[in-house]
Amino acid sequence: MKQMKKGFTLIELMIVVAIIGVLAAVAIPKFADLIRKAQEAACKGQLGAVRSALSIYYGNMEGVWPSRLAEITPTYIQAIPDAKCGSSLVPTSDTVTYEGTGTSLASINANTGGWWFNNGKAAPGGTYEGQFKVNCIATDTKGSIIHEW
Repeated sequence: MKQMKKGFTLIELMIVVAIIGVLAAVAIPKFADLIRKAQEAACKGQLGAVRSALSIYYGNMEGVWPSRLAEITPTYIQAIPDAKCGSSLVPTSDTVTYEGTGTSLASINANTGGWWFNNGKAAPGGTYEGQFKVNCIATDTKGSIIHEW
């Protein structure tokens, strides 16, 4: 009686490897895009947390913005988080650029990363007084400029 040998042929194995290659070629770019979207979502969450802490400080101090963000830590927020905007062009940083003129976004165009805060100390009542933004002029995955979040 003949013994039957069972196994896969070389053609079958090559087809499986080709299918896996096609799936990997589709999945890897999607995975990289998901990482960037996750970083953007984390940055938006951190932005919202700091803005909330600033609003509470503003209310407690009866209409006065902090001169430096160190004034809101640790009472209103544990620490100033790193700004990870998802763009490879902008470094991750927790540094804050202060703009005190009340009417300018000039320093945000430096694209140095970190945060931008207008405490309005030089010109109270200015257009951007009290605004807290990401110091980044790159675009997000939807094409919006990040500092406009």
